[in-house]
Parts: sequence; C-alpha cells; structure tokens
Amino acid sequence: MSESIKHECGIALIRLRKPYQYYIDKYGTPLYGLNKLYVLMEKQKNRGQDGAGVVALRLDMPAGEKYFNRIRSVEEDALSEIFKQIQEKFAAVEETENLRNADWLKRNVSYTGELLLGHLRYGTHGENSIEKCHPFLRQNNWMTRNLIMAGNFNMTNTKQLFDQLVEIGQHPKEQSDTVTVLEKVGHFLDEEIQRMFRKYKKRDYSRKEITDRIIQKLEPQKFLKKAAADFDGGYVMVGLIGHGDAFVLRDPNGIRPAYYYEDEEIVMAASERPALQTALGVSVEQIQELNPGNALIIKKHGLVEERKIQEPAEKLSCSFERIYFSRGNDIDIYKERKELGYLMAKMVLDAIDYKVNDAVFSFIPNTAEVAFYGLMQGLENAVNEKKINQLQRITDATEIKNILEDKIRVEKIAIKDAKLRTFITQDESRNELVSHVYDVTYGVVKKGVDTLVVIDDSIVRGTTLKESIIENLDRLSPKKIIVLSTAPQIRYPDCYGIDMSKMGNFIAFKALLALLKDNNKETILQDVYKLCVAENKKPKPENKVKLLYDTFTAEEISIKIAALVTNPNIKAEVEVIYQTIEQLHQACPNHKGDWYFTGNYPTAGGNRVANRAFINFIEGRGNERAY
Repeated sequence: MSESIKHECGIALIRLRKPYQYYIDKYGTPLYGLNKLYVLMEKQKNRGQDGAGVVALRLDMPAGEKYFNRIRSVEEDALSEIFKQIQEKFAAVEETENLRNADWLKRNVSYTGELLLGHLRYGTHGENSIEKCHPFLRQNNWMTRNLIMAGNFNMTNTKQLFDQLVEIGQHPKEQSDTVTVLEKVGHFLDEEIQRMFRKYKKRDYSRKEITDRIIQKLEPQKFLKKAAADFDGGYVMVGLIGHGDAFVLRDPNGIRPAYYYEDEEIVMAASERPALQTALGVSVEQIQELNPGNALIIKKHGLVEERKIQEPAEKLSCSFERIYFSRGNDIDIYKERKELGYLMAKMVLDAIDYKVNDAVFSFIPNTAEVAFYGLMQGLENAVNEKKINQLQRITDATEIKNILEDKIRVEKIAIKDAKLRTFITQDESRNELVSHVYDVTYGVVKKGVDTLVVIDDSIVRGTTLKESIIENLDRLSPKKIIVLSTAPQIRYPDCYGIDMSKMGNFIAFKALLALLKDNNKETILQDVYKLCVAENKKPKPENKVKLLYDTFTAEEISIKIAALVTNPNIKAEVEVIYQTIEQLHQACPNHKGDWYFTGNYPTAGGNRVANRAFINFIEGRGNERAY
C-alpha cells in the first residue's frame, strides 16, 4: 500500500505445559519460552510499531512472592528495547549455577514463568503513550481475581459498555474500549469467583481450601459468555488470570484473525499463522484456526480446549488482512494475493487494447509485489491464448514471427526510498518532500509511445498517488499511465480495528461528491443526512450511506478518481482500474468481510458508525471519531 494505514494489533500467547525445570534441562536455557515469544512477536511486527508489551506469569508461587512481571515500551524499536531489558535480568546470573535452577530463577529473576503474553500495538486513535500499551492489568490481592488482558480489537459500542459499568456501580477511569472491556470481563470474573466462594462456603471449606477449589474448578467460559454478550466489534482478546488460567476469545464473525498450536510441551496462539510456523518449525497443517465465537481455554493444570462463548454468525473475516495487512508468507494469503492480480489481467488487456509491445508493467513497492506476479501470469496466459488463436489461421512466416514477438515487458519502475525527513511543518515544504518518497527507473519507457501499467494493493486516500507516484511516473513521458488497485474502491469507514474512520478522507467519497456537484445532485446529501440521523435512533440501524453510491456506477467513480489524482501539469493520460467485488470474493472465498467496499457491515454497530461518519462530515465535524 502506497499510503500508511495504521491498523490491527498483534497478539502472542505462550503456555509452557511442563514444569519450568523441564525446559532448562531439555533445551539448555531458561529462556526457551521467552525466545519463542520474541520470535512470535518479531514475525508479527508488521501488525504494530507504536508500542509493545510483555507479561510473564509464574505458576505456584508462594504467598509473598511476586508472581508476574509486566514491561511496556513506546520507543522507536519497542520490541527490541523490551527484550534487551529482559535479557539483562538473566545476564546478571549468566555465569552462575543458578541459571539452571528453575525454582531459584522463579523467585529471583523477573520475566521467568510458564505463561507469557505479548502484544504489538498500532494506535488507531489518540496519543501514543505508555499508558495506552497493552497488556492491561486489573489487580487484586486475590490471585483468582487478578486479570491481565491484551487484544486486537475495536468496539463500536464503547459508550454502551461504559454506561453499563456505571449502572452497576463502577467508576471506570476512562471511556476507552480497552478499559471498558477489561472492566467488563473483570466484573463477571469477580461475580463468578464470588458465586463459587458462596457455594464452597456452604460446604464448610476453609477460605484457603475455597481458593484452591476455585483455582481447580473455575470455568472461564462462564464469565466470558456474560461479558461478551453485549460486545459489538471485531476482536481477539487474550486474558491471563493470576492463578494461571488463560483464554483467547474471538468475535462471532471471525473478523479479527486468531490461530493456535498445541503439543505436550507448549501451547501458542498468535494473530498470524506463519509466525507460529516459524517460531515452532511446524507445518501449516499443525496450526489450528480459532473458530468464530469461541474461546481457547487453557487451564492452570494444562487442559486445553475450545469452548463456544457466543453463537457463531456468518464468517466475515477481514478481506484487508488478505489484501495487505497480514504477512504475505502465509501459504493461503500468498495464493490469494496472486489471484487478485491474476484476475485483473483481462481488464488490463482491454484497457491497452492488447498492445503489449507498447506497454510496460510494474508494481508499487512493496506489498503489491505478489499480486504483480499473479498479474503477469494472467497476462502471459491471455496473450499466449491469443497467439494460439491467431496462429491457427496464419501460414505466412513473417506474420507468425510478428505474432511470436508479442511479449510482456516487465520492469522495476517505482522505487520506494527511505522515509524522508520533513524538517519544517509548512504544507508546501512537506508536500515537496512527500513527492520524492518514490523514485523511478529512467530510460526503460518509450517516450510518447508506451502505456505504463503499475499495480498497487489498494488506494485509500489517493494522496500519495497524486503527490508522488503519478508525478514521478509522468517524468518517464509515457503516453498513458494506468494504476491498478487489487482492492475495490474503499468507500466506507472501518470500526473493527483499522484507522479508516473518517469518511471525508476516502478518494472514492471525494469522487462521489465531485460527481454529485457535476450533475447538480448535491441535494441528495441532505436527504441522506436526514435518513442517517433518523436511522441511528433505532436499536439496529441500517447503513443509509449506501444510497449515495447508488447514484453512480463504479466505473463513473473510477473515472472521477483518476481526474482527482491527476495534477494539471501531468502530460500523460491517467486511468485508474479497481478490482471488482465479485473478483475479490473469487480470490478470497473464505474471507468475505468487505464492508470497506460494499458497506455491508457484519454488526449493527458498523452500520451505526457509517451513518455517524457521514453525519459528522455533513455537520463539519469530519475529524471526530465516529465510534
């Protein structure tokens, strides 16, 4: 993606199922679990670079001994900073016999333990401070009431959840989805602990015995069902309970990704499947996907099972995961990205009238590269098919030679340089520097003859396209520039974890506004505004913003987008071609979450957010958060 979009966070959970001494004896190091956690987090670094956090929890510690540690950082390389500090704890005893003594290490060295939780943060809204970094703690002197949570989630109904907490007598310290979720889960954990306490108290157990029974018998699925009943959003939440139980909870639509692995030694969960494969050296078949609406429950005594928390709804996993966000070395994502490019070949050939000898093909680095391979394969297959059809009707040697000389010309045109510093904040100066983020390869385009075709994974705001990419490509003097987007037009805000919540930022929406103005249809804006206001008063609103886009075809909007991203000084003709919704689903059949493109949100909260984002725009409050 040529534009930076902050998005979904990454989670990493490890449970060592054997005694801590086992790993020291077998692997020769007390850092076995921490090393796995570091790899798991490093391989998901693409999911969060605003901050990171780690918690290590030790099982069966005596009273008076610290049983968990937390470290967080918002440094430029937060992950390296965290593990550097952890490493220093062990370095202090590196040359001693204590380094191989599990009991001594657990009592004396921080970040030892059998239960490890890591989080990588992308802040979708608000300041990037240490206080915003997961994991979050809800502390209590009762071990069974200590709750540690981290997650990859956004709630559309944070206000509702906050009000519910206030109604039951709580006084949350802030109105954020992280705090409200933590307190919501914590409240029902407390209730379940209290219920079990009363139950065993009636049986004349001592208080110490009651705590032991609770640790043994607590069923996290019970309090998770109550806590999650009112959740509306996309989420994967990871929780640790002080005595050693753990859980990973996924939303009923499977919007956010979650995978796990288990064997007799270890249980690991993460946001991305290849991270687990790399950390453990296992095959893709050994990794399991956590089912939507389920929780992975890991009990202190080692039992691991999936339990249904909410009824699963239609699986609408985020398609942007496949197009851009997740690492492309996942076997399925790699195939899907190639297919996204492959399916655009026919549209491209139609646009250039099959004149491949007068076209140069390339991609916008770096995430569109895999789709580019698919596009090339599709072009080659189509061109070869055309050659076969022509050759069946021709016997003249010269004509045959001319046909066989048709070849796809591939060049590395766009080069993304390191981020340039903006020394002063004036817009004119900053825009001048932004225009040089991309450079080009000179001398490979036939001036005034070639059509330059470049593929990107998505076009969100169009800013970089207008201020940098097209400007640079035009320096090569092509006859025409065609920009392909493997994602369809992004028309609607996201509210499930991606920083795309402001309607007025989308180039597709800007094109829509321009078309309404060009066709004297601007009155529809007020009509839809009134419908959105009325709709959001309903318990389960519909997305009324869709009515705006029904006014024009996708092709008409694409033509206007091309005009909006083309500065007056551009000499080449510019065309923008987007992926179709149908082809998106063909390429990613198991990940049909397409609300960015269609406005078909999986939850009522998504519809409410879309309406609110448009209301904010009309009311001149377009920079306000819509949820």
